[in-house]
Amino acid sequence: MLLCLSGTYFALYFLATLLMIVYKSQVFSYPQNYLVLDLTLLFLMGTLEAAQLYFGTKGNLTEAKALLATSLILTVAGSLLSVYFLLWQTLVLWADSILSAMLLTFHGLEAVLQVVAIAAFIS
Repeated sequence: MLLCLSGTYFALYFLATLLMIVYKSQVFSYPQNYLVLDLTLLFLMGTLEAAQLYFGTKGNLTEAKALLATSLILTVAGSLLSVYFLLWQTLVLWADSILSAMLLTFHGLEAVLQVVAIAAFIS
């Protein structure tokens, strides 16, 4: 259930962050090379999140430890990108901070539950 909620939230997060990057590039002086970096990392984050949700759901349904471990690794990578958008993005608005902090919370909850599920599947 958390994976479904996280997937829905990430879709909204992706759209909101993309719109905010477009807004910041129009309103503020956004350097072109940093704009390309932020957009590239956002699309990379979207790809990682889709793979993480797929492996997490599949691993949970089939009780496969390897798929859940892969999902856990992708969750950590997604968390690092969330921290980038929370702290190190070129221009960080308060909305960016709130959205990224909530996504980081979802990633933390997912990681804890994935570790618990892997431990349950091992024993």
